[in-house]
Amino acid sequence: RSVNIVAFGNERDGFSEDNQQPSLIWSYLRRSALISRIDSSLSASHVGNPVFTEYQACVFGNVRLVVHDCPVWDIFNSDWYTSRSLIGGADVIVIKYSVNDKTSFQELKDSYVPMIKKALNHCSVPVIISAIGARKNGVSCTCPLCTSDRRSCVTTSEGVQLAKELGATYLELHTLNDFYVQKYFGGVLEYFMIQTLNQKSSEKMKKRKKMQKCHRVQPPQLEQPEKMPILKGEASHYNADLHNLLCCCQCADVAFYPEDLSTVVEAHKIILCSVSHLFMLLFEVKSPADIHDASIVRTAQSLFMVEAGATSALAPRSIPPCVPPVRVVVKDSIFCSCLPDILHFIYSGAFQWERLEEDIKKKLKDPEKTEHVLEKVNCILKTPGKLNTVKDCRSHQMKQLYNTSLRLFFNTPVLADVIFKIQGATVPAHRAVLVARCEVMAAMFNGNYLEANSVLVPVYGVSKDTFLSFLEYLYTDSCCPASILQAMSLLICAEMYQVMRLQHICELYIITQLQSMPSRELASTSLSIVSLLKKAK
Repeated sequence: RSVNIVAFGNERDGFSEDNQQPSLIWSYLRRSALISRIDSSLSASHVGNPVFTEYQACVFGNVRLVVHDCPVWDIFNSDWYTSRSLIGGADVIVIKYSVNDKTSFQELKDSYVPMIKKALNHCSVPVIISAIGARKNGVSCTCPLCTSDRRSCVTTSEGVQLAKELGATYLELHTLNDFYVQKYFGGVLEYFMIQTLNQKSSEKMKKRKKMQKCHRVQPPQLEQPEKMPILKGEASHYNADLHNLLCCCQCADVAFYPEDLSTVVEAHKIILCSVSHLFMLLFEVKSPADIHDASIVRTAQSLFMVEAGATSALAPRSIPPCVPPVRVVVKDSIFCSCLPDILHFIYSGAFQWERLEEDIKKKLKDPEKTEHVLEKVNCILKTPGKLNTVKDCRSHQMKQLYNTSLRLFFNTPVLADVIFKIQGATVPAHRAVLVARCEVMAAMFNGNYLEANSVLVPVYGVSKDTFLSFLEYLYTDSCCPASILQAMSLLICAEMYQVMRLQHICELYIITQLQSMPSRELASTSLSIVSLLKKAK
């Protein structure tokens, strides 16, 4: 068993006359009670100085300790292969600098830390940063030879910031005496050495068990019953939620009528506009100049007529949420008879063109009328400037209707009919989406609650950023937390509104991040284990 330590940097003040002071690594090896049989050898010289010194010793009785002490940073410039090999084989990395040599520290920070990051390449190697020496706060010399900032000190905050960049443990050693070297520095170093040995033993045991398993006689492979997936989260029901919205007709804000006003079919402007530029034009979300497609404008004018007095896309805050739906007359009677099937096709989310075609054929029983209606549907779903034919629809060139199209209306006042007030800011939203995707909000907006008849709804107990992330999930069915802390906040919000799938996504993200995060990176974050435990409960 062995432990490899690589130390970089010079702990001596480059402008001090006391250059006989022993190095940190040598002081530790000489003083530690755990070290025995120390051997040292110098490497090939580079410009008169040794590139690194190699020490070999025994630690913890029978563990071989190999230390490469590199006081000259030039090894990165002169021999990148050697320096990269040293870092690649290291179990612990020690970076040293003098608190009274600002120039060397700045060179370390600007030039060599990026190289160390590159050489580490996301490896979970513990790093110790040692700031050595007592800061000299005396008045600096004013002669011309001392006008640079060589005598200025490296502050504690600068050292801590450097440690955060590398995910390292930061130590300040005011002098190289028994306490600082043996107990303070030595205690941290020995902790990481023990962790390294435990990890190597665990890997060795796993490898041995794997080898033993490979040599065993394997039983015949019988067909196994299906098992439930472990911690994969709940399946998405995004499309089903929006389809159910059409079935229950909650929060409908548009009503389609035939010219004789004999029947009515209700729908939601936000869903229709999310899949169709024609409906955006119809409900004044876009103007003809924005569409740039004359065929869409002609189809909208020939197929629909919005009754006078309809509200605009940007509704004022004074309009109550109980306003009657916008009345739209469908001029084409054949198309109007198939409108329920067309809306079910749109709200289903998945592009099931064959099913729509079959339903219309059964209803009309006339190939020419069927083709006429399908051409109208194709024009409604058409992307401006693109030539989409019924043949393209049959060949599945259009896969989904609103994969991410509702994202266009997330956190915008366009078609919004509710405004959340949170932390002094306002967030516009659409009741239809909220009711479809969240049962708590469905009860809130359709029950005997104050929110059911209010445009402005206050939100308490969560931050604005967390609530926006929650709304983004409702609109897009996707969730990408930026950190464990953000996922924790989003988990609490999802629990408050009883959105189970979002809870599972946040739990899975937190568990995965904690399991994959190297210990040195975890130590550098502001996570509180006690807070984590409380939230887990």
